[in-house]
Amino acid sequence: MLKSVHMLKSEIFHPELLSTIKTYSRKQLLQDVIAGIIVGIVALPLAIAFGIASGVTPEKGIVTAIVAGFVISLLGGSRVQIGGPTGAFIVIVAGVVNSYGLSGLMIATFLAGILLIIMGLLKLGDVIKFMPYPVIVGFTSGIALVIFSTQVKDFFGLTMPETPVEFHEKWAAYFRHFSSLNLHATGIALFTVLASLFWAKVNKLIPGTLIAIIVTTALVAIFNMPVETIGSRFGSIDAHMPTPTVPAIDFASFRRLLPVAFTIAMLGAIESLLSAMVADGAIGAKHRSNTELIAQGVANMVTPLFGGIPATGAIARTMTNIKNGGRTPIAGIVHAVALLLILLIFAKWAKLIPMPCLAGILVVVAYNMSEWRSFVGLFRNSRSEVTVLLTTFLLTVIFDLTIAIEVGLILALFLFVRRISKATGIQVIKEKIAPGESEQEVLTEEALSIPKGVDVFEIDGPFFFGVANRFEEAQKQVVRPPKVRIIRMRKVPFMDSTGLRNLRSFYRKCRGEKIHILLSGVNPSVENSLKTDGLYDLIGANNVFDHISKAMKRAEEIVKN
Repeated sequence: MLKSVHMLKSEIFHPELLSTIKTYSRKQLLQDVIAGIIVGIVALPLAIAFGIASGVTPEKGIVTAIVAGFVISLLGGSRVQIGGPTGAFIVIVAGVVNSYGLSGLMIATFLAGILLIIMGLLKLGDVIKFMPYPVIVGFTSGIALVIFSTQVKDFFGLTMPETPVEFHEKWAAYFRHFSSLNLHATGIALFTVLASLFWAKVNKLIPGTLIAIIVTTALVAIFNMPVETIGSRFGSIDAHMPTPTVPAIDFASFRRLLPVAFTIAMLGAIESLLSAMVADGAIGAKHRSNTELIAQGVANMVTPLFGGIPATGAIARTMTNIKNGGRTPIAGIVHAVALLLILLIFAKWAKLIPMPCLAGILVVVAYNMSEWRSFVGLFRNSRSEVTVLLTTFLLTVIFDLTIAIEVGLILALFLFVRRISKATGIQVIKEKIAPGESEQEVLTEEALSIPKGVDVFEIDGPFFFGVANRFEEAQKQVVRPPKVRIIRMRKVPFMDSTGLRNLRSFYRKCRGEKIHILLSGVNPSVENSLKTDGLYDLIGANNVFDHISKAMKRAEEIVKN
């Protein structure tokens, strides 16, 4: 018993670090250290940019990358996953900060961590990976557009009294104040975009974003360019790790922030598992999805204690890790340590970084997130998928991510049920059953004639709440009530409670009309559902068969008697 419990726990939570450390070598250590340092350098400008764009100070982005990056690599279920703040969270974090303040963000992130741990313990890792693709592309593209729209002011150096929150009002304000365009800021932003996109052709070791930061910071400082910097907007960056503080969660805060926490948890789960799946394909490994969810949960519980923001797996940084030789969680841990050293040693100079440079970095992030090719490609699919895509996209842009994910999932589920219900039907077979017509049953070698007084109802597809009224439709095809009715279930993979209830009601109605009910082609899963519901005993074991020929012989006996 204790052994089985231990095995169950290991299936749910088994950090990849424990597996990789058993065969660890000095050569791999060197590769992981090099990869970790490079990823740390890549992560620095992104962490600062994500922090600022999320409505918090730049050091909170760095702290998130340090704490979450360390915990996710230490406890995660992927060998190469790099965790930290990502562009996907910018929209929702900015909204929470604007509505509930930093304390509200702290509580929401902490609650999201708890939800992620629960998801992992309930083994929902494999389920979350089946999130409808149109929903993912819809909210990802929507987030990309919103991120881009938040960077227009800094990208062009516009002078504005304030930036509206609503999407349409924000763009209207940009057009009104576009005459205040700052050419220095625009030049810095454009240089950053070009360096981020094309520097890899010159040197793949040093990231283009870092080159852009160094060059533009030097130009602004030397020539005293009239552009905003991190220091002019936020002051100096605190070059130390903050003291952890436990959030005070009362019932009112819990109830108010739980929907936001759920969105953060869902987004974190989707992003981290998608990133882990991409990494699996790159290194030929397989991650532990439930362990990864638990690690993400712990990270999002610990990070807000240090004033950090939500974190998840970062695809770009994970791929950078892989390309530079990282193959174990040690690389992710080194990345976190490298960022910590950068914060402690070089943070005082970060205040000189120009805001247009960070805007350029985020514009590139938005472009990479947009998945515009996938967005356009989905228009070749069915109208239902296009509807889900556009609905999720527009709700993300116009309202917020919480509403978009909820409505997108509900709409996708509704359309899926509608499609499945159309594919499932009940037909009446009146004369003969052709040979070889079988899937779960043994093949019939010859045609079976249906004797007088017997009819066959064949259910084709899952019998669930979406097809509950199909028996009534099938009965309309029968002119005279038979003496025996065979319900052929060879193509029924499962039954839900509504289907069982409907079958029970149909059975009682037939018995009231003196019609004997037989079941044919019942697979083990459906049979187990019938037994659990009590319908198996009601119909009788002698009236349930695994093959149509056996049911037909039983029907002939009943008709003769």
